Amino acid sequence: MRFRVERDVLAEAVTWTARSLPTRPPVPVLAGVRIEADQQGTVQLSTFDYEVSARSEIAADVSEAGTVLVSGRLLAEIARSLPAKPVDVAVDGSRVVVTCGASRFTLLTMPVEDYPALPSMPTEVGVVHGDEFTKAVSQVTVAASRDDTLPLLTGVRMEIEGDTITLLATDRYRLALRTLTWTPASPGGEAIALVRARTLSDVAKSLGSSAEVTVGLSTGAGVDIIGFEAGGRHTTSLLVDGDYPPVRRLFPTETPIHAVVGTAGLIEAARRVALVAERNTPIRLAFSDGQVVLDAGQGDDAQASEALEAALTGEDITVAFNPQYLLDGLGALDTEFVRLAFTHPNKPVEFTGQTSLDADDDRSYRYLLVPIRFAS
Repeated sequence: MRFRVERDVLAEAVTWTARSLPTRPPVPVLAGVRIEADQQGTVQLSTFDYEVSARSEIAADVSEAGTVLVSGRLLAEIARSLPAKPVDVAVDGSRVVVTCGASRFTLLTMPVEDYPALPSMPTEVGVVHGDEFTKAVSQVTVAASRDDTLPLLTGVRMEIEGDTITLLATDRYRLALRTLTWTPASPGGEAIALVRARTLSDVAKSLGSSAEVTVGLSTGAGVDIIGFEAGGRHTTSLLVDGDYPPVRRLFPTETPIHAVVGTAGLIEAARRVALVAERNTPIRLAFSDGQVVLDAGQGDDAQASEALEAALTGEDITVAFNPQYLLDGLGALDTEFVRLAFTHPNKPVEFTGQTSLDADDDRSYRYLLVPIRFAS
């Protein structure tokens, strides 16, 4: 195998392909990146750890076709450090020689015949706008659990119904829901997939800059796989197995009390007040006519409080939240105002966005947060 390619093209492709390589692979070959060059001038780089696969195709000047397997992380580090000149990659016996200007590196190869076959991209089910997909995923994954002992809750439930996708995630303390439109491959199609939040977030960040992201889904005969493709890059992932809890019913049907506050002002005030909140201690929000008072700390500890203008409908109410969970929900909103809907001081509070004080709330994104009980 022998080919020449621009340094930036190679570095970007290797870095993206090797990004999900396991730190401690169960077998050595899974730490490798598979490089395949063909006479048509295409070089394909791929990785696979039996759960997540990544494949990137780049154009190159191929003088000799072939396939080789080398350490992915090492090749990525080398590619990023090379000077801004064309890179020559060639196989010399059991080694790969990388030459760029006056720089020359020699890498040991791994047995490519021991590398597992990559899964194929599943059947296309639709196309979603890249920016909208990235935004939706970031809004929902903040609520996904990071506790691997509860694998179901580390996933994001993706519900496909016609031209609508709904993303859901919860860690038992908060729940995020985001609805967005897309272009389905077949009208009226329906599907449900539970995707690892970490994988979905990584895909959205790395492919979301493309105008469109193609989504594929395979739920037949045994192995369930989801796939994403954009700009010559393909990635697949096994779906999380199991029945996701029926979390939609947690959203309140009626909320006799609600308050509207400026989003940016509430975020800044919460950050300041949280400075005195020790670990696992809440921020209290006391809503009354025309204002909300945030406070934290009590007794002989450091204390802080701040008042903001707020529009309240219904009776006065005081709730307490985990500071980080509160900031996560507020940070996911991109509207000027946030609407907090209450049923009881100890019942979950629903956060939605509003464009103005008297506008209807935008229910395409909903964040439900469980308050912390506190002594009166």
